[in-house]
Amino acid sequence: MRVVAAFWVLNYVNAMTRRSIILHPDPRLKKTCPPVETVDDDIRALADDMLETMYEAPGVGLAAPQVGVLKRVFVMDCNREDAGKEPTVCINPEIISASEVMVTSEEGCLSIPDIYDDVTRPETVRLRFLDRNGKVEERDLDGLWSTCAQHELDHLNGKLFIDYLGAVRRTMITNRMKKVKKEKARA
Repeated sequence: MRVVAAFWVLNYVNAMTRRSIILHPDPRLKKTCPPVETVDDDIRALADDMLETMYEAPGVGLAAPQVGVLKRVFVMDCNREDAGKEPTVCINPEIISASEVMVTSEEGCLSIPDIYDDVTRPETVRLRFLDRNGKVEERDLDGLWSTCAQHELDHLNGKLFIDYLGAVRRTMITNRMKKVKKEKARA
């Protein structure tokens, strides 16, 4: 199964602003994000922008550092049958339990477009987070939802999916992305 951190196209509320997605290598993608102190209108606006950006990209998940904001916020919507039905905003997320059973899925990332590789993670997790209104939620996640939440939480901790790969593969991907960024800069 191919898991991409940002995946389906949708027409979302046009009143929001699409943000630019930062490409690897970029030092902002390697920073640990501090917690959000207060869930306010600015954080809700960020989450709305991120959802629009994720859907337009297209994707199933997006973390704040990927749009240049170093805050502990990510969004996801892994509902493949009805994309846009379950937009989830996770503020100050933390995994409070994970299964011992591990699964390997092919992952990708909007900050590393068109590159995919296998990553092994816990099959299920219990995620605690604040929703867009500052209410504490806990969810048991499995399948794509579990993989996506773990992938996006890694972003908040300055870790990319390629950090799970061997040094040679990681270097090859980074060099390829440097070329992509140079080509985009020339265009």
